[in-house]
Amino acid sequence: MIKKYPNRRLYDTATSSYITMAEVRQLVIDNVLLVVRDAKTGEDLTRSILLQIILEEEAGGAPMFSEQALANIIRFYGHAMQGFLGAYLEKNVQAFCDIQTQLAAQSKTITPEMWTRFLKMQPPMMQTLMGGYADQSRNSFLQLQEQWQKQAEQMLGVFGLKR
Repeated sequence: MIKKYPNRRLYDTATSSYITMAEVRQLVIDNVLLVVRDAKTGEDLTRSILLQIILEEEAGGAPMFSEQALANIIRFYGHAMQGFLGAYLEKNVQAFCDIQTQLAAQSKTITPEMWTRFLKMQPPMMQTLMGGYADQSRNSFLQLQEQWQKQAEQMLGVFGLKR
């Protein structure tokens, strides 16, 4: 647990020391589960700290999101589809992370000779991996679409309307 004090300082209760935002970022990268709480009120500030880290990374010179992507995300706030977009993005980012983890695990056992062969086969292998990711992404979207349809039918049923 990390406590945030009014003076903007962050205190890591595990190490009993003050830490910087860069150190919080490193904890996230290292897959350390963390919670940030306001030291005075106990309010959960984790999301705002994570968003602040993303903002700093985006401003740091190599942004991940284009202006168009950010504008599209903003347009979904307050929209009926807001919850669905969040779930869709979460599933797809997790699928991408799973692929990355699999590649990292497999690369530990590769010898230099195997790397040479791998690099020669990279385009077909990446197509296979990305094809799997695309299939998973499509399946997630189809599941969301089915949920939307069921909810719309239920809502129409409440008003006595049938499809």
